Amino acid sequence: MKIALAGNPNSGKTTLFNLLTSSTAHVGNYPGVTVEKREGTYKSGGEKITVVDLPGIYSLSPYSPEETVSRNVLLFDAPDAIINVVDSTNLERNLYLTTQLLETETPVVVALNMTDAAEKQGLSIDCETLSKNLGVTVIPISALKKTGIKELMDAAKKAAGKKRTPYSPLENSYLKDIFDAAKSEYSQTKANEICFRAVKAVEGDEEEVKQYPDVAEKIAPLKEKVTNEFDGDFEGMVADIRYKYIGGFMGSVLSGRKKSAHTLTKSDKADRVLTHRIFGIPIFLVIMFAVFHLTFGEDLLYLGAMGAIPETANPTAFNDIFGNGAINSPGVILQSLVGLGTDTLTELISGAMPEGTWYTGLVVDGLCGGLFSVLSFIPQILLLFLFLSILEDTGYMARVAFIMDRAFRKFGLSGKAFMPLLMCFGCAVPGIMATRTLENEKERRMAVLLAPFFSCGAKLPIWGAFAAVLFGGAHGDLIVFSMYFLGIAVAVLSAILLKKTALKGETAPFIMELPAYHIPSFKHTMLHLWEKLKHYIFRAATIIAGSIVVIWFLTNFDFDFWNGLVSQGDSILGKIAKVFSWLFVPLGFGMGENGWMFVVAAFSGLIAKEMVVATLGTFAGVDDALDIDTGELASTAFGSLVASMAGGWPAAVAFMAFNLLSVPCMAAVAAASGEFGSRKKLWFAIGYWMATAYVVSALLFVCLRYAAAGITFLCLVAAAVAFFAAKAIIKRKKASSAAKNENSN
Repeated sequence: MKIALAGNPNSGKTTLFNLLTSSTAHVGNYPGVTVEKREGTYKSGGEKITVVDLPGIYSLSPYSPEETVSRNVLLFDAPDAIINVVDSTNLERNLYLTTQLLETETPVVVALNMTDAAEKQGLSIDCETLSKNLGVTVIPISALKKTGIKELMDAAKKAAGKKRTPYSPLENSYLKDIFDAAKSEYSQTKANEICFRAVKAVEGDEEEVKQYPDVAEKIAPLKEKVTNEFDGDFEGMVADIRYKYIGGFMGSVLSGRKKSAHTLTKSDKADRVLTHRIFGIPIFLVIMFAVFHLTFGEDLLYLGAMGAIPETANPTAFNDIFGNGAINSPGVILQSLVGLGTDTLTELISGAMPEGTWYTGLVVDGLCGGLFSVLSFIPQILLLFLFLSILEDTGYMARVAFIMDRAFRKFGLSGKAFMPLLMCFGCAVPGIMATRTLENEKERRMAVLLAPFFSCGAKLPIWGAFAAVLFGGAHGDLIVFSMYFLGIAVAVLSAILLKKTALKGETAPFIMELPAYHIPSFKHTMLHLWEKLKHYIFRAATIIAGSIVVIWFLTNFDFDFWNGLVSQGDSILGKIAKVFSWLFVPLGFGMGENGWMFVVAAFSGLIAKEMVVATLGTFAGVDDALDIDTGELASTAFGSLVASMAGGWPAAVAFMAFNLLSVPCMAAVAAASGEFGSRKKLWFAIGYWMATAYVVSALLFVCLRYAAAGITFLCLVAAAVAFFAAKAIIKRKKASSAAKNENSN
């Protein structure tokens, strides 16, 4: 048995899906498209039911990939039943989709969700009366509080497989003649879902007209007659009929409206501050910095900087983990504990293996040095994703999309592009795939081009590792935040450049509904974190581990394998990298004896960004021992390697910037290739990413290494910005005055 969940965005559909399927849920993509497909199993006694979570939609008209997918699943994949999840607090608008589902032959059960929230708003819904008017079973539930779930699934199982007579509001409207004529024409074909298709034919649905042009031709004269009486917008007419149908029974179904039309809810009051036209973006930046501070900060609330916590003269292992002269953030504490464990485990493995053998070097320096460098950052990555998941589940991130729309629109993007780009903070692959939701092709291409600039979770080990070394480990939160901010700044500048050059065009309008604020589901949040953890560990156990083995052999053997172990500089990879390292001298990290190592590490990130730290960890090995007596970890070989950069800390910053902005991992490149659908566009993107990474990194290195040059450059940039801004203002004023003169004439 297969049951499909359909509903508007933010109706609680996904919360219900997670509740029903628990750990059985898995994610994929629908055939031929990159729209997310979520399936799971609901177990009731000995019976297993497949539950499909369809994308959130407002209609079954094919305006977006989500609507197209949902329409195809409902019409052609033939689920045994549809559970229509309806938001009780926005009943009338949500029932618009319900009227379309009732036009199909598939059994429908309405899940009246968020009934608890509706009661708090003073709303009372008569489920029995609503059921009689719709002609289907209506079950009140609360997915968040887990009430009414068993009754809902029992009703769905009872309805499943039973063919129902579809009903459309058009049957009792001024479009009845056209509707009946369309049904009659379809009955002479082998088409399924005649009622639904007849409605689409009346609307003039492009997909339907393309598939059955004869039907459209036969009903054209009838539509022409109606056009003479009305405006001819049949899609608008059908929408008006649907809302009149819903409005006809809403008075008997819904009672106890909100206290007053002017009374502000708690969400409304919060939005007056959080979505403020001026303060909305600064508040968002403060919230994000707080998230990074709690994850990467080594001086919680800057108590150490204020002198509130005295520094211990003889620090212990406790001080290293929890802070000395300061309090470490939760993220740093957890990372330190894991690091202590991995260091101890490495020492044990090293002590148990014979010295001087090649396989000892492979295991200890290669696998342990590389893999443990990556895995030690799991606590911080999970903590960051936890904070982001909470912000998303509360409904705040939807507000951020609304806030960003005003800013994005100036750069050729709508607020709708914010959600795919936000997903890139987790992983660029689903973020790039999510750009399919953008209707405008140029906006879609721009979003894909900008996606790699948003720091993904795989890049976090790079920021964390370098933040722990730079400036003596201080200000780690600021360093990480700065990398995220740099990526956003480069994305904005790129958007401005692309809008003026390669991707000119109008920005699509952005309309969205802001959900009410609510407390996140603990179970949903934990499932989300588990999915991230599985993905990270899988990459570490497969791609990264395999790549580490290859890199270790290439950096420990020369072209004559039988010569045995050689120095890293004389190895295969060392000799090749030294030939090209001069290209990266302007970026700082290509200079010096060890410059080639950083060049190799940067390009290993093209496989997977975690490989950057893993590669450096392999080069560095794990030569430093843990002082068991004090529990104090001496300066690690990794830290020594980073400190050995000939260009100093400016080179380290340039190295981070290059890895931030360069070509993303192979998986993301493959996803981008699928979205572009053209090799030419893909190679343009790769060239643009590499050029941007090179130029920005070089500028950063020069500005940071040579202060005078940096200040001069910044002054020139400021002067150029001021010049073009003044030019734009003058042009706008001239256009405005010309328009006024024209109107006066």
